[in-house]
Amino acid sequence: MFKLLYMFSNTLNDIYIKLQSWAHDTLVSLPNLIIALLVIIGVFYISGRAQKLFIRLLNKFIDNRTVSQFLGKIFTSVLIVLAFVLALDILNLDKAVTSLLAGAGVVGLAVSLAFQDPILNTLSGIMMSFRKPFNLGDLVKTNGYQGTIKKITLRSTQIKTLTGEDVFLPNKKVLQNPMVNYTLTNFRRIDLECGVHYDSDLEEVREITLNCLNKLNGRDKSRQLEFYFTEFGDSSINFKVLIWLDVSEEPNYLVNRSQAIIELKKAFDQAGINIPFPIRTLELPKKVENQLRNAG
Repeated sequence: MFKLLYMFSNTLNDIYIKLQSWAHDTLVSLPNLIIALLVIIGVFYISGRAQKLFIRLLNKFIDNRTVSQFLGKIFTSVLIVLAFVLALDILNLDKAVTSLLAGAGVVGLAVSLAFQDPILNTLSGIMMSFRKPFNLGDLVKTNGYQGTIKKITLRSTQIKTLTGEDVFLPNKKVLQNPMVNYTLTNFRRIDLECGVHYDSDLEEVREITLNCLNKLNGRDKSRQLEFYFTEFGDSSINFKVLIWLDVSEEPNYLVNRSQAIIELKKAFDQAGINIPFPIRTLELPKKVENQLRNAG
């Protein structure tokens, strides 16, 4: 009985000593705890205002509001994480800080490997917002598609093709592959190829071509037409005419190209210049030739 009472008394004494130690440690750490709490509360209080200021600054360089909002949230998250790390450091929990950073690194690596494509597409969207290779409504050609930019999000770019389809391209492909932006230049060139009969007077062909195409509406008058004979073809001598337009829109390009073909054919017909078509000679076996002859 006395032994049990003695053990119980010792246990109570140990608990009392432990509680006393905790109380002492708490009192000693109380100033640091208060400062750590103030840091966290202060960061939470100013994070909202800091985010708005950060987004307002980004909007001066980025037209895409979705991207600026996303970067604003990342900025706020980084502030909060830094506040917690600083609070742990104030409480002298250095090992906890080290473990937290190591764990965050492992988790970040695992997440980046698991979601590699979505992350790359998002980063590509952010980079495009800063570089601005195109804007909404621009006529572009990329990844085998030609059309106007309809929508730009963090992960994809939507293109309305010239035939009416909506194509959603991952931002990673848009950024990594070549792109032609016709709207940026505000001018465009028609490469018109044709051929004339071998009996034609080439000097006359050149003169007639330049005279009729010089009157083309939509042509950039500040640039001269360029005319080049290119090759001796199978049934014609071929040439190319380079015509610069002062607009880049696809309908204008197609209308002017079509008009150029009409005017050139009309001018050649009036001058008696032939545009030959390919001639093919078929040699039939004698047996088939005799059967056709007998049938005729």
